[in-house]
Amino acid sequence: MPSKKSPAVSDRPRARKARTPTAIAREASADNGDHADSAELLRIGSIARDLRKRAGLGLQALAERAGISAAMLSQIERGLSTPSLRSLRLLSEALEIPISRFFEQPAQARPPSFVVRMNERRRLRLSPTGVIKDLISPDSPSWIEMYELRLLPGGSSGNDFHRHDGEKAGYVLEGQLQLMLGQETFVLNPGDAFRFPSIVPHMFRNPSEDAARIIWINASAATRE
Repeated sequence: MPSKKSPAVSDRPRARKARTPTAIAREASADNGDHADSAELLRIGSIARDLRKRAGLGLQALAERAGISAAMLSQIERGLSTPSLRSLRLLSEALEIPISRFFEQPAQARPPSFVVRMNERRRLRLSPTGVIKDLISPDSPSWIEMYELRLLPGGSSGNDFHRHDGEKAGYVLEGQLQLMLGQETFVLNPGDAFRFPSIVPHMFRNPSEDAARIIWINASAATRE
């Protein structure tokens, strides 16, 4: 009947305009170009492959240890797939290294320092997921890492909950952060802060149409020992 068909027809324009969080993030980061994104994926993949080989692990062995598929790991290593923050976290835990090893490396080795200047930051850009992370803590063996996290509109940690040892804390500088902890969901605005055990299932996203900036701190379980 026409009365039943018209709602579906009227909904079509809205359906065409609707964009997934990933699509929104990709559009927002389009100014970087596909070439820049491809180069970043190849860089991350090369690091992942090198770390795996240094650990003396095959694809299947590392994939099983990290809890991801060997096919996915192969795609990451070849720069054919954008790893989520969760995937990089799982790989770093399986390899027993800080996740910062996947960040851009300085052009030349720097002496140990207690200070990180603005132009010395190391970056991890996962443009298709709408996530850009700057490592703002000094390079050291410390298992406390501090980042400035930029979430593009719709950017997120992925579609799955994260859960691991350690603690997380942070402070919202700009925009909004939707933080999901277990069965609870919180929307944080500028000036709001958080802290929670990483063992609590967690994920996050930017629900707004503006970019968000968050100071994000990871403390691994090793810091408690």
